[in-house]
Amino acid sequence: MPISRVNRNYQVTIPKEVRTRAGIEKGDSVLVEYDEKDGMVVVRPPTKGRRTTWKLGAKITLEEIEAGIERGRGS
Repeated sequence: MPISRVNRNYQVTIPKEVRTRAGIEKGDSVLVEYDEKDGMVVVRPPTKGRRTTWKLGAKITLEEIEAGIERGRGS
């Protein structure tokens, strides 16, 4: 099992074999969360697809916001 060290800026490098198996590429975003039940930090691979952005001041509906949240959750 590969080991990474946390640097002084609290950054961690994901080992190459893990990045390869998870399909994580340069520029991807990953979800990092703490699993209370197991007491572990979990890094989830990115969901593929482009993030939706809106222009500042654009009027968006509640339905568009909810749809964006669902897409972000991978639902």
